[in-house]
Amino acid sequence: MKRKLKKWEKALCGIMTAVLLAAGGFMGIQNFMPQERVLTIVEDASTVSEAVPVSGEEMKIKAKAAVLIDGSSGKVIFAQNERKHLPPASVTKVMTLLLIMEGCQSGRIALDDKVTISDRAAGMGGSQMYMEPGEQHSVEELIKGVIMVSANDGCVALAEHLSGSVESFVEAMNERASELGLEDSNFVNTNGLPVADHYSCAYDIGMISKELMKFEKAHAWFTAWQEDIKVGLPGKQHKFTLTNTNKLIRSYDGAIGVKTGFTQDAGYCLSGAAQRDSTRLIAVVLGCKTSDIRFDQMRKLLDYGFANYETVEISQKGEAVKKIKIEKGDVRNIFAVASEDIGITVKKGTADQVRTKSIIKEDMPSRISKGEKIGTLMIYEGKELTAEYDLVSDRDVKPADLMTIYIRMMKNLI
Repeated sequence: MKRKLKKWEKALCGIMTAVLLAAGGFMGIQNFMPQERVLTIVEDASTVSEAVPVSGEEMKIKAKAAVLIDGSSGKVIFAQNERKHLPPASVTKVMTLLLIMEGCQSGRIALDDKVTISDRAAGMGGSQMYMEPGEQHSVEELIKGVIMVSANDGCVALAEHLSGSVESFVEAMNERASELGLEDSNFVNTNGLPVADHYSCAYDIGMISKELMKFEKAHAWFTAWQEDIKVGLPGKQHKFTLTNTNKLIRSYDGAIGVKTGFTQDAGYCLSGAAQRDSTRLIAVVLGCKTSDIRFDQMRKLLDYGFANYETVEISQKGEAVKKIKIEKGDVRNIFAVASEDIGITVKKGTADQVRTKSIIKEDMPSRISKGEKIGTLMIYEGKELTAEYDLVSDRDVKPADLMTIYIRMMKNLI
């Protein structure tokens, strides 16, 4: 049976409790106050990024150079030494791949073309597919090799197939850079192996990568983790497993590319791309000290972009933007249409500041080819012009014959 406390015992307990509370600071009781904790569980520790900054001014990237751009318009969202000339290592291959994809698009070459591997291609060092002179592979297989295992031999084989020689292909690389308005790149080879006077910058690599990501068909190759192919001469073929060097595609939500690179001189480099809903971002880091750092800093850049920006969709490819009257054509009217999907990535909450203005050629010719540029769509954020897109003709136009012109004149007189 439980004993009841006497009055003097109750009083003593009260006094002791008061003394303990008063002395709590001295005894460190406040150190035992519960603290709020947050537990995050991830499948792979490598996917954990640093806290996302709310301002680009607060962000410092652990790389010699870095850039984050809008994958739609090319607008720069974040930049750090983005124009600094640096060796790009195998990230060079974004330009090689762009020319090959454009060559397929134009019909100069085809994905199922058979390419014979030359002595020069087979003799490439570094990362490769270990092909022998005389064996044949399709353009598509070689593209996969370049994307997934950074195949230097594949780059040379593709360059020779498209341009006839590596030297002619390299000239085309520099010409294409100039056409894109890029002023801080000089390509000397197709693959980024160390050589004097071969350089680029984070901004240029980002803009080339943006163009490359327009080829939606290639996204499946950029995001493939492994694929088996056969290499070797007939009768001596063996299986070779392509394993993607870009770990981003397995650890980052929405990753769609692009290319890794490393040499002792260049350090660890990466061009990365990711898309969530309508927002596509391209980021580049050059000159990182370790491979883990380059992937972590890539996530940091992309996290910042997705957390703070959204994309305003303006027009889809082929959508009519403006009706145009053709005075002396065999048709009276054509439409200026978007040459590609048009959008602009802006800070969240500022979408209402976006406006557009279309500029059409003043002297429209009477002969126009479908897809020919006939105007420009200007995109403004407030009063600032932030992007320009080509507007093209939706159809072919030929000069009208004399009878057609006469009939039009008579109708105008009536």
